[in-house]
Amino acid sequence: MVGIVEAQEWAAELDAAFARVAGRFGRADLRWRMRDYLRGLLAPVARKNGWQLAEYAGHRTPDGFQRLLNSSVWDADALRDDVREYVAGKLGPGGVLIIDDTGFIKKGSTSAGVGRQYTGTSGKIDNCQIGVFAAYTTSRGRALVDRELYLPKAWTGDRERCKAAKIPEAREFATKGELVKSMVTRCLPASWVTADEAYGQEWKFRRLLEELGVGCVVAVPKSQQVKSLAGFWRIDELIAQAPDDAWQRISCGDGAKGPRVYDWASARLPSISFFDGDEPTHHRWILARRSLTRPDEIAYYFAYAPVTCTIADLARVAGTRWAIEECFQAAKNECGLDEYEVRRYVGWYRHITLAMLAHAFLTGLAADEAAKGAAETNPPATSSLSPWQRSAGFWNICCPTTEHTDLVHQITH
Repeated sequence: MVGIVEAQEWAAELDAAFARVAGRFGRADLRWRMRDYLRGLLAPVARKNGWQLAEYAGHRTPDGFQRLLNSSVWDADALRDDVREYVAGKLGPGGVLIIDDTGFIKKGSTSAGVGRQYTGTSGKIDNCQIGVFAAYTTSRGRALVDRELYLPKAWTGDRERCKAAKIPEAREFATKGELVKSMVTRCLPASWVTADEAYGQEWKFRRLLEELGVGCVVAVPKSQQVKSLAGFWRIDELIAQAPDDAWQRISCGDGAKGPRVYDWASARLPSISFFDGDEPTHHRWILARRSLTRPDEIAYYFAYAPVTCTIADLARVAGTRWAIEECFQAAKNECGLDEYEVRRYVGWYRHITLAMLAHAFLTGLAADEAAKGAAETNPPATSSLSPWQRSAGFWNICCPTTEHTDLVHQITH
């Protein structure tokens, strides 16, 4: 009986998801085709390509699904906005927006954006497409909420090749960082943003988040320069000067084997009145995460956080970044995110968005089930040469000089 009840609840929630997005498909046949496609993405189909999805849906050929993805009239960006609103409603406010990219290994040279480029999917340079994604996570779950296809210059510089792949004339070259800036602006409000060092090292990206007033904890390479009125350092050299008691043992969240515990050190950077005014609402921080078993393995971060935040808050946000990897894995394994057979630009966006909707539906089910279950020291002496100084219960990078306007350009570039 429990199984029947669960199946009925599953079907009712899927119907509600269909109803939410049905208005994006102007004709009844398109709506039914979308329903069949989405059901196939959610089904235990061995490989979710056109033929197997068509067979599961009872179609004689995959032609209808190919038309749905390539030539029918509907707006994938409008559907993306529906997915984002659906996820926000299921997972609730106060979450973290996570930025990352993933590769889609492909053969040939005609799929939009394909080329030999590095992808973490295979861990090497491969013939692939790169999708840049945003995921949203709270304590209730995680799901993908935005996507963009990265087009290398080899594509945007060849308009005939773009025309053959149905890439819009207006689509010009944009770095992954530029794609992310547009995505972040669309996806807010969120309480926090986090990203790996490929995005975190870009000052313009970090500055955009500051201008939007959203907190962030972003990874940076060990060679990242920390520039302030207190001095100029590589971040790894600065962290190396941290006193022993600047390190705290903190969990950054639960993993498959329990709490993920590391040693963390943080220090607040001086405010910049040119940007922050006389009474800042946020502080800038440097942050480091050190492995307990391999102390030479240290990850580095920049953070921009409300003045009330603690190092435990920053560690928690940094620890959420891995949630997007879980999203990629689940969306690929369970919803066919990477099993498409479309080559045109519009087809990529449509399949990816429908797979995101399928994954969001599964996330929503899990969140609803979880909600039902729930209803049930002395400072050490420090050298005067060290920039690390302790005050008011936390560590600061000291600023021995008076701030001057002519230094603002040096600090921020």
